[in-house]
Amino acid sequence: MPPIHAPVLIVGGGPVGLTVALELSHHGVASTVVEPRLVVEHDRPRAKTTTARTMELFRRTRVSGEIRRRAGIPVDYSDEIRFCTTVTGAEITRITGALGLDLTASPLTSEAGQQVTQPVVEEVLRDRLAGDPLVTLLFGSRATAVSLGEPTRVEITDASGEVQVIEADFVVGADGSRSVVRSAIGALYEGAPGGRPNVNITFRSQALAGLLPGRAAIHHWVLNPEAPGVVGPLDLDGTWWAIATGAASIADDDEAIALVRGLVGADIDVEVLATDPWQARLLLADSYGSGAAYLAGDAAHQNPPWGGHGFNTGVGDAVNLAWKLAAVIHGWAPRELLASYEEERRPIAVQTITFAASNMRTLSVDLSDAALMRDDEQGVRARSVAAAAIQAAKRAEFHSLGLVLGYGYAAESADQAPTGEIYRPQARPGNRLPHARTAAGASLFDALGPEFTVIGSTEKAQPLVDALSDRGVPVAHLDAVAQGFDEHDVPVLAIVRPDQHLAWVGETAPEQLDSVIDAALLGFTTAAAAAS
Repeated sequence: MPPIHAPVLIVGGGPVGLTVALELSHHGVASTVVEPRLVVEHDRPRAKTTTARTMELFRRTRVSGEIRRRAGIPVDYSDEIRFCTTVTGAEITRITGALGLDLTASPLTSEAGQQVTQPVVEEVLRDRLAGDPLVTLLFGSRATAVSLGEPTRVEITDASGEVQVIEADFVVGADGSRSVVRSAIGALYEGAPGGRPNVNITFRSQALAGLLPGRAAIHHWVLNPEAPGVVGPLDLDGTWWAIATGAASIADDDEAIALVRGLVGADIDVEVLATDPWQARLLLADSYGSGAAYLAGDAAHQNPPWGGHGFNTGVGDAVNLAWKLAAVIHGWAPRELLASYEEERRPIAVQTITFAASNMRTLSVDLSDAALMRDDEQGVRARSVAAAAIQAAKRAEFHSLGLVLGYGYAAESADQAPTGEIYRPQARPGNRLPHARTAAGASLFDALGPEFTVIGSTEKAQPLVDALSDRGVPVAHLDAVAQGFDEHDVPVLAIVRPDQHLAWVGETAPEQLDSVIDAALLGFTTAAAAAS
């Protein structure tokens, strides 16, 4: 059969690949997604934390509400991490306000975080894209060969073994650790497995919830040295997940049941749905691609799950890459803009890997102690001492707004997030636009346009709006103060990129408007290199 043409071919239809397709469609660009899985498997939930920043990005494309509606756990169920001897045993301490789950209606963000499994997110994205005329979904097929060129040719093999060739202007590899796109690019992972064996167990138990009155939490970190690990709910109907930390494998369901009962501390009913042994990986591709082929998500980087940042970092990749591809395809940004994808996103992956590796240094197995299990006065003292140590060691893992909201793409971005825990919003180029709300609760982000937005009074903003329009850049104007936002909460004058990051900030329009627009259309690092 003659080759099919696709403006963008996305290899891999997990949450990252689907987000690339969604973002491209948001900007009016057609794409084709190739994914071997016909259906999404729910028994292996993988990622369970969708951060506030990821929910903000999904809000732009109108899927955040559906993700919350389908989530098995409401956002207001709990924002607490509980540390205990066993799930039903003595409580040692709690970390509250965890994982951005307490940010509903916050001035810091347009969206709170959400506990929701990766399969649910995938199904929301699949359903949203299924009716999209700009997206072709080839489920049940896989990319078996990639030949880079003009155009790039990708062989697609379906379940029956039939081969079809797709010619693409651009290829995005969102195909995970065994990425065929990464192989074609010639990129290599740097780093190594992080060690620390673990086993995931997904199970059902009707009795467990009834044993936890007043003990609701998103995570129960069990510090029993006989069965260290973590347990948490997947929904409110009796489905749970557990991680047995330090366990390298599980022989059969009987062993899995015994592990769960050891974690819970009670002889509960347990129906094992799935078990998965795993080891964390600390891997980063030495290239994110160039020309016509790029990597995103696990194909570009892998980090330990502690803190919940891997999948979320991939969504950030997807949005950053897709709006830039769309701008180049539509012709209003130079092709050099694509070089900024790796320059902006790879350092974020380095931050994420470093942060997650730090979290991994202190797991349940490291915090466990036989003295904590005692019922006497010595046990009470041991738990009191342990509580302070746990707060010191683990708080940053669950309070990471510096990493989640404070990352940026310019040298000065570190000022607003000196640690992964601290976030002090600053309206400076490269940073995410600091969020604000009107007195009625309206979100500043909802008032932005789909492409570039100039914030400022009409008098101040008009020269920038005209300059962008004259260059063919789609641009909206937002007089934020006139729309009810406090003048102290918004920049006097700013250019905001499609991904909500600030391209330029000032008091008045500069005399050299062309240089400002050039910088906005090149990305921060690329623009700085061009200027020098």
